[in-house]
Amino acid sequence: MVSNPQSTRLSIGIIGGGIGGVAFAVALSRDPDLDVQLFEAAPQFSEIGAGVSFGPNAVRAIQLLGLEAAYRRIADASPAPYEDVWFEWRRGSDDAYLTASLAPGCGQSSVHRADFLDAIVAHLPEGIARFGKRCVEVHQSMEGATARFDDGSTFTADILIGYDGIKSAVREHVLPQAQYGDVGPFWSGTYAYRGMVPTAHLEAAMEERGVERRLALVPQMYLGPDRHILTFPVKQSELINVVAFVTDRSRPNPQLPAGEEWVKAVPRQEVLEVFDGWGPASQAILESIPEPTRWALHELPELPRYQRDRVLLVGDAAHAMVPHQGAGAGQALEDAHVLARLLTDPACDRHTVQQVLAAFESVRHGRACRVQRTSHEAGDVYEFAGMGIGGDEDKLVANLETRFDWLWNHDPEVDVAAARTELGWAGTVSSAAS
Repeated sequence: MVSNPQSTRLSIGIIGGGIGGVAFAVALSRDPDLDVQLFEAAPQFSEIGAGVSFGPNAVRAIQLLGLEAAYRRIADASPAPYEDVWFEWRRGSDDAYLTASLAPGCGQSSVHRADFLDAIVAHLPEGIARFGKRCVEVHQSMEGATARFDDGSTFTADILIGYDGIKSAVREHVLPQAQYGDVGPFWSGTYAYRGMVPTAHLEAAMEERGVERRLALVPQMYLGPDRHILTFPVKQSELINVVAFVTDRSRPNPQLPAGEEWVKAVPRQEVLEVFDGWGPASQAILESIPEPTRWALHELPELPRYQRDRVLLVGDAAHAMVPHQGAGAGQALEDAHVLARLLTDPACDRHTVQQVLAAFESVRHGRACRVQRTSHEAGDVYEFAGMGIGGDEDKLVANLETRFDWLWNHDPEVDVAAARTELGWAGTVSSAAS
């Protein structure tokens, strides 16, 4: 299958139909001069996981992508008067309050992943998405880039954008192992026990243990050595998303046991034993998880590059990270907005697009790598292993109150402007993807 190169300014193949890939496709679809096709391995759009948290920067990207109304219909927020609370931080051993991280005007803005994907998909025009298309190989020529799928079919376009996640097949083409070594996902050393608890059930469990009901409704983080627990509401506050983390810091590069699956169901007793001796709120939370699953959290190393000629890595394919700053989906959405703004500019065509992809990499690479790095460091801070902080609660509080400012205050339009300057477009009028 080949896009029709004569009828449009540019043909674009998107590999991967998660939140970032679909949002990107929606933004591009508003430009009639682009031929856009999206390929998803699954038989339909679907998201694994439960709640996903968005910081102010991610909400800004959602607004710029023209998806704010869809988002607001399903987004949860902290109840009044705690609207600006991202998380309250507590000592895991006794629930004692330490401090709160505030995100004014945003707070803990969260959604159920599947609900958000459905809301975005509703904006995707017919005929763009193709299902059952798992990319297994990419190659390119002077004329275009071609994806080959596991059903034997191929697709050729002017450019291919790899939004195909942490296990990306596109990444091997951009960064061949023979040249770059192994740049694939590695285990972070952390397991995450996940579960969804009916809000009313958790409130009752909290009351039963003498814990204030508010702790069920306002986003919380419970901190301790090598462990932490978070909770926040999703599904219009009908459910509480629970994640309990435990990290192996006994050696520098812990390895996942051979053959162990990344995600597996585990008995509740395993979770309770990991957090034995923690405070009453933690016990109420963990005892309320009906069927916990254990996730071996993987991340990517900071990649040396995201682009190879007509092929570009974005989202988790480029910078998959641990979830400790709630920043992964936000980076995928920032990527979507910045790249869509550049590709929808009339100055971008099949003759200039490689330079456009290079400019995108130039303005996004440093930020994405820093978000990866600080997300890993955040997990260390929460688990009393932060460099120069450890278990010193005064230093911990000072760090938690300000560490997210640089991440949240970023405007992706600044990246767009920087790329336009690099491309020599600064004096021209740009087209808006939204």
